[in-house]
Amino acid sequence: MNQGAPHDAGDIRCQSIAQFSQGASWRVSCLHDLPRDLMIWITRGQGRVIINGVRRGIGTHNAIFLPAGTLFAIDLGPQGFAQVIESPPGLTDRLPTAPVHLRVRDSLAQAELTSEVEAMQRELSRERPLLQDALEAHVRLIAVWLARQLASGNSDTPSDTAEQRLVQKFSALVVRDFRADRAMADYAEVLNIAPTELSQICRDCCGKTAAEILTERRLYEARVMLSSPDPTIQDVAHELGFQSAAYFDRFIQTHTGQTPSALREHSIGAASR
Repeated sequence: MNQGAPHDAGDIRCQSIAQFSQGASWRVSCLHDLPRDLMIWITRGQGRVIINGVRRGIGTHNAIFLPAGTLFAIDLGPQGFAQVIESPPGLTDRLPTAPVHLRVRDSLAQAELTSEVEAMQRELSRERPLLQDALEAHVRLIAVWLARQLASGNSDTPSDTAEQRLVQKFSALVVRDFRADRAMADYAEVLNIAPTELSQICRDCCGKTAAEILTERRLYEARVMLSSPDPTIQDVAHELGFQSAAYFDRFIQTHTGQTPSALREHSIGAASR
């Protein structure tokens, strides 16, 4: 399968994190959520990941499963390498319904997951009939692998604190409402907390204020929408809840140093190369 070719929404994909990000670091480092399940298998390097507002260290032989709708960002550094498997949400009921972070120390378990990833890559390179059926079978085997790791107690679960639960609730609100024109005070009111306290708790849990989390999610969506010729910039602004195209223009320039039209031109040009 040509990595540059368009995919159907139901396609299962297996590619390096560089291919997944399409060469644009913001596609993984900027907080966002996706409508598909992700399995990330890190085989080199170390860095940090933010999952639903909680920041954690990651390294070689870490496996991260992110169900569709999980707010996340990942930074592996320039020397890091990982494989990313995308699949339609809930492909099998064996897949976890909450994020999972595994530090896989058993060499056999490492080899098993690597083998599944390599088998998927072989399928994609050969483009044989029933490709997606074969890939689905491998995703189901990976789901079994995940279930076995969890049953063995290998999940590296962060401590469950009141602050982390609050940030996770805030993250869910951001995923749901980032397109709406809502002030931070509105989010804080829903969570029954003062805006300043919400901001400080977010900073403590992931190094970003509540406003920065919301801004990153909106910026990610704006950049994705500006990566193609349509819709119009005015429609992008409207869809993301900006009161005017001028306000959207200032937002994009503040955070990227470029106007929306220049950013779109640059993104389309980079994608065509």
